[in-house]
Amino acid sequence: MKVEVDDRKCLAVGNCAAAAPAVFDQRDDDGAVMLLDATPAEREHERVREAALRCPAAAIVLHTDITGETDA
Repeated sequence: MKVEVDDRKCLAVGNCAAAAPAVFDQRDDDGAVMLLDATPAEREHERVREAALRCPAAAIVLHTDITGETDA
């Protein structure tokens, strides 16, 4: 899995950091998403999927194979 975020779309809600704190955090100045790990370990995949589903701005994109096909 490869994770991408668009911090310009982020609404600074924090659902991602709450769901997958090993992969996402929030910037101190504006609360926007920060990607900590673009290629998380398999044990984090379910939490990352949950974070993507809970993002109200759809600022998280998941790539699940090397062809670039998106998962969410």
